[in-house]
Amino acid sequence: MDVAVINGKRAYGFVSTGELLDFIEGKKGLLVALNPEKLNRNEPLLDQIINNHIGYPDGIGAVFALRLRGVKAIRITGADFWLDIIKNNYKSKSFYLIGARQDVLEATVARLKKEYPKIEIKGWRNGYFKHEEINTIAEEIKATEPDFVFVAMGSPRQEYLMNELFGQFDKALYMGLGGSYDVYSGSKKRAPKVLQVLGLEWFYRLASEPSRWRRQTSLFVFLYRLLLKRI
Repeated sequence: MDVAVINGKRAYGFVSTGELLDFIEGKKGLLVALNPEKLNRNEPLLDQIINNHIGYPDGIGAVFALRLRGVKAIRITGADFWLDIIKNNYKSKSFYLIGARQDVLEATVARLKKEYPKIEIKGWRNGYFKHEEINTIAEEIKATEPDFVFVAMGSPRQEYLMNELFGQFDKALYMGLGGSYDVYSGSKKRAPKVLQVLGLEWFYRLASEPSRWRRQTSLFVFLYRLLLKRI
């Protein structure tokens, strides 16, 4: 495992999912999925969060940037990795879920309990709450003491929330998941496997949701800046 700095952000490169699983064993903090959109941002708090914790290459652009800097890395998608964490830990660790609509979250919890009968889910909370409710959520997390907290709310909101929760309960590993509950629950379809392997999930999302075009252009802006060595 090697590290590189990309646009002021520390990025870890891993050569396998197993290497990342081994790396986080026993660790507490935040797992932050790095993609061109996040790496393009210049927001002091987000940069601080990434640099204080573990940023891993979720997007193909992040992998490309690491390799340009001589760091061996593969793409590890958060949509897959959170389930790898569960598969490796559900018999001995506990979990808390935050994010998505209530129906999506309940479907996610139901499927997890069906697929992993021995899983211990300490609690769950949908992603629709006001900022003043965060302390209440933090109190519940502190009271239940989960080992892992999964937060699926989109970026950078989920990173800011995880950072705030970690400040109140630092005995868990927090991971941001974006729209992973939607996919896992069947609420939304994920890109075909061949597009996943080719690193073209962004293209599938753009085709499925044309309104995302502004977000997806960040990949091309990032690559342009990267190739011109402006980041």
